Amino acid sequence: MTPDRKKCLLQICCAPDATVVVERLRNDYDITGYFYNPNIHPEEEYRLRADEMVRLASEMDFPVVIGPYDAERWFELTSELKGEPEGGERCLVCFQMRLEGAARYAADHNFDLFTTVLTVSPHKNAEKINAMGASIAKKYGVPFLEENFKKKDGFKRSIELSKEYNLYRQNYCGCIYSKR
Repeated sequence: MTPDRKKCLLQICCAPDATVVVERLRNDYDITGYFYNPNIHPEEEYRLRADEMVRLASEMDFPVVIGPYDAERWFELTSELKGEPEGGERCLVCFQMRLEGAARYAADHNFDLFTTVLTVSPHKNAEKINAMGASIAKKYGVPFLEENFKKKDGFKRSIELSKEYNLYRQNYCGCIYSKR
């Protein structure tokens, strides 16, 4: 860590999405990854993605924290939303849970700001995610870095970097409902 640079906690859902975000932010911030995804099912898939994240962090040389796997809480929050389409209300509840977890961790561990890799995906609404992050930031007293990482070919670059690092790229967002 460099004393004069801000410490940024980066909420990460998977190693492929982390690649381009770490690449873009590391020149301006001291990055610590925070893999927090109680939504990922089955648990074997969660473990696979967490292991890939640890490997990538080692190869890209940044610290990563693996947050708690609280699938029970995730199911509680989303049980009424099983039938929602991908990208619907269930996803917003899920994003909220993960961003709150990151904000809480950032506040508890004296980070200067936090952000998320969620906006890399072309399937996720960066405007909604950023508004949610900004709102959560006020609650926890840690600023949220609003970005749309899919811009400037961010998703395309994440695919290139995933190939370069030989990363596992999942074929569904993570929850059991998105796997259908």
